[in-house]
Amino acid sequence: MKENAIPSPRNDVTDRIARRALERRGAHYVSEVRGLLDAALDVMRARGTASRPRVADIVTAAGVSNETFYRHFPSKDALVAAILEDGTERLRGYVAHQMGKESAPQGKVRRWVEGILSQAADDDIAATTLAVLWNAGSVGEGFMSGPPSAGGALAPLLREPFAELGSIDPGLDASLAAHATFGTLTDHLWRRARPTDAHVDHVVAFCLRTVTAGRTPRNPDTDHD
Repeated sequence: MKENAIPSPRNDVTDRIARRALERRGAHYVSEVRGLLDAALDVMRARGTASRPRVADIVTAAGVSNETFYRHFPSKDALVAAILEDGTERLRGYVAHQMGKESAPQGKVRRWVEGILSQAADDDIAATTLAVLWNAGSVGEGFMSGPPSAGGALAPLLREPFAELGSIDPGLDASLAAHATFGTLTDHLWRRARPTDAHVDHVVAFCLRTVTAGRTPRNPDTDHD
């Protein structure tokens, strides 16, 4: 038998140290990405729709190097897409939480509309949202019209209440309602106008009318598939 043919026993110490090093690196990378996202958002907010920042502006604000930037993002467009995705997830969580406060489907729809249009109700939030959308080049096409899409992230929250209200196709109706609502939001953002209670009421009525016109709402206690 050749010498050293028997494999050496597993070394738990080296494995543990290696895993610890990888965990530290992972945590450091998470911190780098968060810093880049926050810095880019700050720069975009400050510039508004006057000019689009360069990668150099973003890394300077974040206090990192170009190498750090390109370790995580292949381009500035990829960074903007990540900011959109991050904002979408935050908004989705907020809207879902608000909808959870209601038991009736009509109330859930109202909370959904209110949550979306609230992005134009606060001057700072509205300015930031508009700046990000302008950097994404999608303001004229609707809020979050590119990946990640509003329909993909926010519209599904309407499927259940729309189904309860008697929608024949809850998914399609939710998508249509999302387009109308986010289009309204974009209009308000671009005009720097806060949506009034009347605007909210009108959008809610539109969504409900679209779903319930000529249909009988489902009764979950008596209606079965």
